[in-house]
Amino acid sequence: MARKCRGEGSQDGARGWREATRCALYGPDGFYLRTRPAAHFRTSVHVSAHSALFEAAVTRLLAATAAALRTREVAFVDMAAGSGELATAVAAAAAGSHPSLSVRVYAVERAPEPAGLDPRVTWLPEVPDGVTGLLFANEWLDNVPVDVAETGADGVPRYVRVHADGTEEPGDPVAGADAAWLERWWPIAGAAPGTRAEIGAPRDEAWRRAAGSLAAGLAVAVDYGHTRASRPPLGTLTGFREGRQVRPVPDGSCDLTSHVAMDAVAPHATRVPQRTALRALGVSGARPPLTLAATDPAAYLRALSGAGEAAELTAHGGLGDFIWLLDPAGVDLADVVRLAGPLRD
Repeated sequence: MARKCRGEGSQDGARGWREATRCALYGPDGFYLRTRPAAHFRTSVHVSAHSALFEAAVTRLLAATAAALRTREVAFVDMAAGSGELATAVAAAAAGSHPSLSVRVYAVERAPEPAGLDPRVTWLPEVPDGVTGLLFANEWLDNVPVDVAETGADGVPRYVRVHADGTEEPGDPVAGADAAWLERWWPIAGAAPGTRAEIGAPRDEAWRRAAGSLAAGLAVAVDYGHTRASRPPLGTLTGFREGRQVRPVPDGSCDLTSHVAMDAVAPHATRVPQRTALRALGVSGARPPLTLAATDPAAYLRALSGAGEAAELTAHGGLGDFIWLLDPAGVDLADVVRLAGPLRD
């Protein structure tokens, strides 16, 4: 039976942030079921909409994964697909640049399938099981709901409870598996009053399920994140609406997001900044030579636009600070990296 989102919590309506976020984002009137992400924030996919640099880089990674697996039949799984922009672009790019590959493209999203979706893309509400290839989760984990803990005057971490208007209050002490997760990954017991942590265990489990769905291949999570050495003392929970950062209010009116404890998600995985990953996949912010402006002005303008998009994708203090978590299954990551250079069919 589906869990209800109305009338839950205590008599005054307060509940933990995990449940409040689940209802606000994915409940019957949830933010993500009645609106599309592109209306509220730009991902790397939206940034490179004109040049398709990001999509081309992901397609190159897919082809390298297929080569490392020694297969021509490969799947691409786009987690939290939004309106299917990345899935559609990868389907087109793979057909154009790697025609000998047989690529099955899946877009995984809770929202209904958008009208006019490319017929090469299969729309699913859950991750497909047992496929071989590349699973790519761009800004998914930050929207997996988590509880928030905060220390009081006694230094004890307590769950933060929240009302529909965003007003918070302290709840019970964090206990059980959540307390064990905090102790291992984000220890705040005994810290100054007001120190906060986002309890990332649900994200760890969500990633295990998603990455574990691959029969073989590479699972990649891309998100703003942090590691134990650099946890933010006040947490990162925030809201976004129509391109602006807003106060997080769990009423369905805004996106609710917090950065990801990437080292907890997959301790064994490789982590690199987005700027490093994209540059290795051929994305460069170098300006085109001025001589091109004289010989082919249209090409120069296209190249200049692409350089600007590449610079934004790899910028310090921006999208370049995203962490790419590379989690291989039955494939040697070193082989994938080696093969991700200029590829020829």
